[in-house]
Amino acid sequence: MDYSRAFDDALAKLHDEGRYRTFFDIERRKGQFPHATWVRPDGEEREIAVWCGNDYLGMGQHPVVLKAMHEALDATGAGSGGTRNISGTTVYHKRLEAELADLHGKEAALLFTSAYIANDATLSTLARLLPGLIIYSDALNHASMIEGIRRNGGEKRIFRHNDLDHLRALLEADDPDAPKLIAFESIYSMDGDFAPIAAILDLADEFNAMSYIDEVHAVGMYGPRGGGVAERDGLMGRIDIINGTLAKAYGVMGGYIAASERICDAIRSYAPGFIFTTSLPPAVAAGAAASVAHLKADQTLRDLHQERARVLKMRLKGMGLPIIDHGSHIVPVIVGNPVHTKMLSDMLLEDHGIYAQPINFPTVPRGTERLRFTPSPVHGPGEMDRLVRAMDALWSHCALNRAELSA
Repeated sequence: MDYSRAFDDALAKLHDEGRYRTFFDIERRKGQFPHATWVRPDGEEREIAVWCGNDYLGMGQHPVVLKAMHEALDATGAGSGGTRNISGTTVYHKRLEAELADLHGKEAALLFTSAYIANDATLSTLARLLPGLIIYSDALNHASMIEGIRRNGGEKRIFRHNDLDHLRALLEADDPDAPKLIAFESIYSMDGDFAPIAAILDLADEFNAMSYIDEVHAVGMYGPRGGGVAERDGLMGRIDIINGTLAKAYGVMGGYIAASERICDAIRSYAPGFIFTTSLPPAVAAGAAASVAHLKADQTLRDLHQERARVLKMRLKGMGLPIIDHGSHIVPVIVGNPVHTKMLSDMLLEDHGIYAQPINFPTVPRGTERLRFTPSPVHGPGEMDRLVRAMDALWSHCALNRAELSA
């Protein structure tokens, strides 16, 4: 076999379809978010504004977070020294898990190196703990949930996105005595729509199923203390396992689950993705704990974040651009063609100093390619004016249809 040719063909396919993903070398500037420096391939430096970041609240530069990280780094050094079972459990990790358990009103929390690993490790381990488990998974669940469910080797059922009737039909068709788990997200990151959480939990109660919710795009931003959409809706106590991230609204790194002491202990004891992974550096855990604690009380920042998102959606709608608006903080603009999406992204960066990565298949279905903007409290009126003017000019320049695509 010609191995090199196989790799070349695979990459050429992505280029031909306009789906090849390009990394951009960016240096964010503390105290000046969302401004950053882009280092072009030729070495030239350009000043840009980042409009596609997941540091939703700008906590990656917050003094409380940086102070905690500096103190932990000076006290402990760079790394954790091993896995949690060897020497990688420190007072910083335990403090962070206590903050997270308190955030979600659960007995315990378990820290992972990312929310992807938390989903994958937890969902892939549950079948070992619950023989015969059937997992009911929303069709638009994140890749990490899909991978964890696939790897657990048990039975799975995929229900149409947010379709309660389909979920009910699948539950009714299975053995009523079989262990069951319904896995879904609170906010789906590509369209920004919400799950009907209360109705799903009603079905879980009716069919004696456990519930697993991914709150990655909601923790820190929704609810009176940032516990997510489930907290906002008063539903956290009804959910068995909550997954969240420390790398988005909290501005640091890591992922976790929050659940009963029994569930967290079982995952800790059986999940290879937890057992054999070096733990987060203490400085990272310290910064995340400070961020979680701070956002429990900073409703002003959450309100400003939602206000920025509302204003951007209103202005883009006013120009007739095809945005999807489900009332969340995520602002997708549908282009519908991978080549055009990449072209718009490149022109925004090159001509206007605005960085927004194209979102193409397989992240979204073919024909729904998009730019996804993530406004934050640090995107001021000036940055928003520049983005709106640039999108207006480029949409007309590229002769894209405004009316027929409107969502």
